[in-house]
Amino acid sequence: MKLSIIIVNYNVKHFLEQCLHSVFRALNGIDAEVYVVDNHSLDGSCHLVREKFPEVILIENHENTGYSKANNQAMRQAQGEYILLLNPDTVVEEDTFHKTLCFMDEHPEAGGLGVKMIDGKGSFLPESKRGLPTPWVAFYKIFGLSKIFPSSKKLGRYHLSYLRNDQVHSVDILCGAFMLMRKTTLDLTGLLDETFFMYGEDIDLSYRILKAGYKNYYYPETTIIHYKGESTRKGSINYVKMFYQAMLIFSRKHFSEGNYRIYSFFIHLAIYFRALLAITQRIVSKIYLPIADFILIYIGYRLIVPLWERIMFEPGYYPEVFLKWVVPAYILIWITGIQVSGGYRKPVSLLRILRGIFWGTLTILIAYSLMDEQYRFSRALILIGSVWALLLLPATRIILSQLKIKGFELNIQRQKRIAIAGRMEEATRVKNLLHLTPVNPVIVGTISLSQEESSHEDALGPISQLREIIQVNRIDEIIFCAEDLTSAEIIRTMLDLSKLDVTYKIAPPESFSIIGSNSIHTAGDLYLVDVNAITKRTNQRQKRWLDLIVLVSVLFSLPVTFWFFKCKSQLLINMGRVFTGRISWVGYIPDEEHSGNLPGLKPGVLHQGIMFQLPPPASQKRQLNILYAKDYRIWNDLELIAKNWIKLDTKPYG
Repeated sequence: MKLSIIIVNYNVKHFLEQCLHSVFRALNGIDAEVYVVDNHSLDGSCHLVREKFPEVILIENHENTGYSKANNQAMRQAQGEYILLLNPDTVVEEDTFHKTLCFMDEHPEAGGLGVKMIDGKGSFLPESKRGLPTPWVAFYKIFGLSKIFPSSKKLGRYHLSYLRNDQVHSVDILCGAFMLMRKTTLDLTGLLDETFFMYGEDIDLSYRILKAGYKNYYYPETTIIHYKGESTRKGSINYVKMFYQAMLIFSRKHFSEGNYRIYSFFIHLAIYFRALLAITQRIVSKIYLPIADFILIYIGYRLIVPLWERIMFEPGYYPEVFLKWVVPAYILIWITGIQVSGGYRKPVSLLRILRGIFWGTLTILIAYSLMDEQYRFSRALILIGSVWALLLLPATRIILSQLKIKGFELNIQRQKRIAIAGRMEEATRVKNLLHLTPVNPVIVGTISLSQEESSHEDALGPISQLREIIQVNRIDEIIFCAEDLTSAEIIRTMLDLSKLDVTYKIAPPESFSIIGSNSIHTAGDLYLVDVNAITKRTNQRQKRWLDLIVLVSVLFSLPVTFWFFKCKSQLLINMGRVFTGRISWVGYIPDEEHSGNLPGLKPGVLHQGIMFQLPPPASQKRQLNILYAKDYRIWNDLELIAKNWIKLDTKPYG
């Protein structure tokens, strides 16, 4: 056997589905086996693999054993000449395995190989190639010097940023998202070190490959998408602790005692530095805007009060205490009102700001009326100040939003403009799927793959003119139909358009999920039809009770209704089978082609299709079944039975 692919999965069912679709496309003509090791997922991942990918060798763990231990389970069984560790949140090109295996065959000195990786927007992921994280390399990375001086051979060594992204290079460290290794190499180095639970195991194994006399290669002749859907955010303290603790394990294992002490010092310094930075950022992010508002309103008062004195009284009419203490007190009440009203939440809501100022003004006026006469300076200046705040604060937010300053996006519900790239039939399926999700987008049209479909009324133009289509139609997002486009075509398109402000998603064939990612800092975004509603225990319990209640009702009504049924023997058979739980009174519309893609349900005597005078077309059957599975309501079953009780003697399908 040529290749063994190992995928460790933990609660990313929909990413796994897309990954496996791309993997089996890319395995055409290769003698290979695919392992999925599931670390006790609770999202139905194992059911998905068994139902849709029966050729996969599935290993189900009853606890989360960690990345290293799970991979080792499969590697001990693997029969391939080469072993590939692959993340479930990846998409490979159709020629990825052919090209990488060919390179390894031609380079016997290669012990391991990684490929070029891009995120969900088509941007290059720097971890595609990495250097050995020695103490000084780690120092340059931790304190941002590698990012400031990426072209420096000394400072940019962590991500080897001084090497070209489009050329083959010998590198130190491979990324565990795609790690192709020679089995004979692993026989010398050993498997993954199970001391590492989640991070660092790829660095450790890569280094052991080098120590065994082999080379690791960065191979950019093929590209994969890596959505980077880890459960831990890269900027969080939890991630910093987990990652750098893994680095400590690595340094203790491979570096001298002296180097380990230096490394340990840098690591602990990094953890405290990042923690302090995170706390500082959190505090600053909470207080900088209220402070800015305070200053702006106070400056307004500094200008308004002298002007008001000249118009109404005389310069110096108001005592110094008014501007020094009373006005700041007013402003603090307004800012408190905005805070309580939610005016400092993101995204920015102008209504909440206005509401906060209104309640603040009301509070000030009430307090003003209760004060002693000597502290009542001017009700007019309270109202003038509130008008100033009402005009100034929303205006600053609008200006900052127009300047596209991060964090000042207005809370305006603009519908996302989406175009679907694929053949008309599949694009229509994806369009219908989108309408079943909570997204509620504006579907601008389809991007055709052939000249024949370019003339269709929904077609925006051919995919060869995608850049122009995006710009002319102000497209926010492209959804690629994986049924009609190869992974290679999708990836190349994303690379070509990576500079445009547009996001991408992929709709796997015959799937109820559409997956993508907006940046390397976010987990993959997901449009999902919740087809699990029918499988919830409460719904199953209600459906079973309904079956029994209807059964009892039919039984007691038989003396009167029995003679109305055409097939009396079938009715009695149905009643017996409903009682034993083998069938249900209501089920899916018979649809053999797509029934395997729906949640499991007992065969039904009745279904929604009987409401039509003519049998609905296949596409409509599919959509009706999706709706039934997605949003099950017991009253819908009851209404269907009440209107069609005379058909309870129908032979159930399935």
